[in-house]
Amino acid sequence: MPELIDSSARVPMVPKPLPTVLVLDDEQRSVETLGRILQDEFDVHCATTIEAAETILQREWVQIILCDQRMPEMTGVEFLMRVRKQWPEVIRMIISGYTDSADIIDAVNEAGIYHFITKPWQPADLLMKLHNAAKLFRLQRLNEQLAVELKLRPETVADELEEKRQLLRARFDWDLGIVRSPDSPMNHVCEIIQHVAPFNVNVLLTGESGTGKELCARALHYNSLRQDGPFVAENCGALPDELLESELFGHKRGAFTGAVDDRVGLFERADGGTIFLDEIGEISPAFQVKLLRVLQEGEIRPLGTNTRRKIDVRVIAATNRDLEKDVKEGRFRQDLYYRLATFVVQLPPLRERPMDVEALAYAILEESSRQLGKQVKGFTDEAVNCMQAYDWPGNVRELQNEIKRMLVLGHEDYLGSDLISARILLAAPEESKSDLELLTGIEGSLKERVESLEARILKETLIRHRWNKTRAAEELGLSRVGLRNKLERYELEQIQQKSKTAQG
Repeated sequence: MPELIDSSARVPMVPKPLPTVLVLDDEQRSVETLGRILQDEFDVHCATTIEAAETILQREWVQIILCDQRMPEMTGVEFLMRVRKQWPEVIRMIISGYTDSADIIDAVNEAGIYHFITKPWQPADLLMKLHNAAKLFRLQRLNEQLAVELKLRPETVADELEEKRQLLRARFDWDLGIVRSPDSPMNHVCEIIQHVAPFNVNVLLTGESGTGKELCARALHYNSLRQDGPFVAENCGALPDELLESELFGHKRGAFTGAVDDRVGLFERADGGTIFLDEIGEISPAFQVKLLRVLQEGEIRPLGTNTRRKIDVRVIAATNRDLEKDVKEGRFRQDLYYRLATFVVQLPPLRERPMDVEALAYAILEESSRQLGKQVKGFTDEAVNCMQAYDWPGNVRELQNEIKRMLVLGHEDYLGSDLISARILLAAPEESKSDLELLTGIEGSLKERVESLEARILKETLIRHRWNKTRAAEELGLSRVGLRNKLERYELEQIQQKSKTAQG
């Protein structure tokens, strides 16, 4: 009987080509050392003169140049400036034992250097930087391909963009995209948003972190006359002044170290649309002055230029701070506050909207299931009750994290309360308070207060063990009879029956 051979074994695997690196150094020993280190992970070409390097560039498809700074013919920066003009797609890197700051600035600004590596260098660190450079080269090529495709089929791209824009508008149409129950405190917020959205006035959204301020900002934009314009967002508390100024107002090439290209700021990108400035209360007094000038004059000045540009932007700001208090205490400019707060909308925390928790939980579950590729039918009633009994100090963001955790851990059609974190199962609405406040907040005699805490601990332990009384009793150091007596005293048997019914 002839031997059966897997046909797939006949097809040889074609290895992926290695990234090509050109090493240029006038010292032969340095070139040889670099070549030995790189040869296993890169296709290495070596040169000790400018002429030899240019010959290799004309002959080979070089992706990265690793060039010494000090050479007899010209400096590495001067050579890479020539490379930038003739082979602009090549990733350019300098390696040098000299760390003069002027050399580094020239390398970054004039020759568009990706990395300035100082001697002595570590092989592992050098390899990592070269692999990152190769990745950057691939991304640049992919970007070029996408740009070509966009040019070849602009009508199709325009149709796709318009379709996505219509879907986005539809999400914020009749209910503003804000999940809530019929009797939610958020209904009042949505009424205000619907009333204010069509008017070209700045809005300040206030409320705790995670209450949905960016969602409300998008609802304001997509229900305004600017809905066809761009919506851009920036977290002002995440960046130092110089970077924040560059992000918002843009910069010219060479405006500061690292500014290798011109950059269009977010205010200019949002022209004709809306800009959302989150964590506005965290900006420094110096930057408050610059932002005030932009809002007053309706124009920006990018870093590194004296040219001013007119902008037409609606500003929606958000903060979790009490800005009025900050104004009184001198931490926030009063004139900037009134520029931002033409209209103030206060968002309630989730602990004030327990009726929304179930609706939010199911909406988050649907989105999380889509993201994680894992489908379930829903929650047990007990799980919903446990979530509604918790204060959610982190608001909707904390609820999102908890539901994703439950979804990852779950193995059944319905996510049960046994998947909920212990801190939530133990919690009553007072959970966010200190231990002293929690104890003093319980009414009754000492015995009644102790029993109240004991009942919570029993319930949390039983839920975690999925009402397995043997395991719960072992953990708590009780006999089964002792545990049963406590269940009867605190009427926890009724909760168990409800749990079984819900999961059944």
